[in-house]
Amino acid sequence: MGDGGVIVFDTISGSYNRQVPPAFDEGQHPLFVTWKKVVNGYEPRLRGCIGTLSPRGIVNGFKDYALTSALRDHRFPPIQAKELPSLQCTVSILTNYENAASHLDWEVGKHGIIIEFTDPDYNTKRSATYLPDVAAQEGWTVIEAIDSLMRKAGYNGTINDSVRNRIRLTRYQSTLFTMDYNEYVNFVKTTRGAAPSVVGLKAH
Repeated sequence: MGDGGVIVFDTISGSYNRQVPPAFDEGQHPLFVTWKKVVNGYEPRLRGCIGTLSPRGIVNGFKDYALTSALRDHRFPPIQAKELPSLQCTVSILTNYENAASHLDWEVGKHGIIIEFTDPDYNTKRSATYLPDVAAQEGWTVIEAIDSLMRKAGYNGTINDSVRNRIRLTRYQSTLFTMDYNEYVNFVKTTRGAAPSVVGLKAH
């Protein structure tokens, strides 16, 4: 998975010349790419996160979603080259999908969740997902995470047990790897003999 971080930084920095070991691209999986930004030593803040719940080839999937999450997450302005030194990326491969018995049948810090339900006010189907680390990072209980995810799905009505019990929940786990820009630069220097050259960014 360490290669995943390299692929993602290679893609966003424009360094496309790396040969990826063929064994790395075995199988197809749902995947996500998350960007966070570290400013003045504070806890990293979300800078972009987009992925797919449909299976994708790992290498091409990471390349596609490296750019999509960096440039097209509508919650944030596009990432600029000058931000690269403060960025941290996490690549996640989603595995172990299971149909949960209820909206309570999952564990904070272990499972990611997908919820699907019908909005009783508009008779509209809604869905959303949180990766496994989200609820734990926010310090949420199971119920708090569910309620937040319902809002993320676009539901604006009253949330109570009657509405929660309409939810069909799928739980999953993820294999992930996190790399910051300095680790990427050191990797490139070691394996390629020179630091990456990025347009708009001074060389280290």
